[in-house]
Amino acid sequence: MRQSLVAGNWKMHGSQGMARELVPALVGALRGVEAEIVVCPPFPFLPLASDLLKGSSIALGAQDLHTAESGACTGDVSGPMLRDVGCTWVIVGHSERRAGHDEQDVLVADKALAALRAGLRPIVCVGETARQRESGQALRVVAGQFAALLARLGPGFAESLTLAYEPVWAIGTGVTASPEQAQEMHHRLRAQAESHAQGLGARMRLLYGGSVKAANAAELFGMPDI
Repeated sequence: MRQSLVAGNWKMHGSQGMARELVPALVGALRGVEAEIVVCPPFPFLPLASDLLKGSSIALGAQDLHTAESGACTGDVSGPMLRDVGCTWVIVGHSERRAGHDEQDVLVADKALAALRAGLRPIVCVGETARQRESGQALRVVAGQFAALLARLGPGFAESLTLAYEPVWAIGTGVTASPEQAQEMHHRLRAQAESHAQGLGARMRLLYGGSVKAANAAELFGMPDI
């Protein structure tokens, strides 16, 4: 059985004061919840969040990493650095990174591999734009993003991968993919994983992201492949 996973991406929001209020509140509210929980604050708040999460079941994740372990990469953060401050997860290839920082499929795959080599569990994001969905290309585009990832990782590393389907047109817009739309994509991705390595499709956790909130979460989680 796949354990449920919920990850909260803070994006470029927050402050130390917010973290000191929110993280303990989450620890208290989610005590005993069976799902695995990850919070992903901005880089400056990771050490504080790590301290606040000690002794809890909530894991800490970062929002990005560099492909190198160290070097002359001003402004970047490496996988070993993230591990050093208490991270066990990292988001890779979010659509805002792909669009705003021109991260192509090959770079996203290399970042996922760097995360795995550093002992981090990557949540790799895939998803199509509104134009791609309207033109009937959604399944092809997302399958291509996943194929580039699988080709780089190989079956061994792919076992430690979590995939997040996040349609770009639904991120922060208030518009959510219907449970049926999300399920269709997740089903295709699971079949693609299974064709890559026997049993991988059944074991891989596939998250849905894109205007998920209390009002629609239960319906989305009720889909068999989400």
